[in-house]
Amino acid sequence: MSNPFTGSSRPAPGTPNLPTPPTGWPIGSYGTYEEAQRAVDHLADSDFPVQEVTIVGVDLMLVERVTGRLTWGRVLGGGAASGAWFGLFVGLIMGMFTPQGSWIAPVLAGLGAGIVFGLVFAAVGYASTRGRRDFSSASQLVAGRYDVLAQPKHAEQGRDLLAKLAMRPQNP
Repeated sequence: MSNPFTGSSRPAPGTPNLPTPPTGWPIGSYGTYEEAQRAVDHLADSDFPVQEVTIVGVDLMLVERVTGRLTWGRVLGGGAASGAWFGLFVGLIMGMFTPQGSWIAPVLAGLGAGIVFGLVFAAVGYASTRGRRDFSSASQLVAGRYDVLAQPKHAEQGRDLLAKLAMRPQNP
């Protein structure tokens, strides 16, 4: 929310930062984010006021790529590994506050407890799915196209610069 008395587009302290639709006129449309980034980079290299440019992802999709099959071995191995790292961290913290020469016991205790808790939490989490999700995946938000918008007073100049970019041969 803008404060009309300050002339700033920053929200006043204590007000929520609510999502707002983008403003500006389209000056280019691209099939990938990389191409839109390249266009804005070209504008920046041409001394265009890029602070007035927005890249807008249109036709958003959530893409979930399956990365592998989950088995009890993978689940327990991952739980033990993550528990070990956390236990090692806690053990090292505890070891810093023990008398000199006896820091190894807290580190080993933290490591052991971390492994046990990591195994237990991983087993409980996996068992609760009852086989409904026996795969691991990574999710990504992507757009069908990426539009580059510029404020109206610079839109024509931006279109001209991007048209020149489109006429240049692509580097492999």
